[in-house]
Amino acid sequence: MSNKHYIDLQPNNIYHVFSRAIGDEKLFKSEENYFYFISKMKQHLHEVIDILAYSFLPNHFHLLVKIKNIETIKSYYTVIKKKPINEITFNCSDFIMERFSNWLNGYTKAFNKMYSRKGSLFMDYLRRSIAQTDEDVSAFIFYIHKNAVHYNYVKNIGDWKFDSYNTIISDKPTSLLREDVLKWFYDKKGFIEFHKQNVYRKSKTFEDF
Repeated sequence: MSNKHYIDLQPNNIYHVFSRAIGDEKLFKSEENYFYFISKMKQHLHEVIDILAYSFLPNHFHLLVKIKNIETIKSYYTVIKKKPINEITFNCSDFIMERFSNWLNGYTKAFNKMYSRKGSLFMDYLRRSIAQTDEDVSAFIFYIHKNAVHYNYVKNIGDWKFDSYNTIISDKPTSLLREDVLKWFYDKKGFIEFHKQNVYRKSKTFEDF
């Protein structure tokens, strides 16, 4: 797995992306905050990424995303920018990062207004790592779903309300790439068994990623 923080986000690739609050700030202080964060994520990102797994914790979040194909991204660019693409100057990765920035900045503005605060809320860049193999994908998915246990927010994987574990094992409609995720573990049973690994618990609730 690559641990570079500034790698480009390119079509059809899978990435683990991560960000956290600055200092001792919290990203979410109520359930309303979580739901609003998710709604803004869908608004800004649904045309450029598909989501395989996620975890939203009080002071940080993780996503495992698959970047959509170049034709879909270019089509969305023309809608958002209201102009045709200049094939010479168009930078797909920059456009995708712009969508992420708009999501996080939009949430920050709303959060600041709600809690009468000022300034940045997230650290100043989005960390990302590319999944280069099926094993990378499996490892990232487990890492994301164990996060709430690792940081002692809940006792067991599946207990945290704001991650994708229960959605993946459910049969309810979802926008997640559920079937793609289950294929990495052969089936739902394999997915559940893989998540029965022991999880090391931190004695505090956060460490630098």
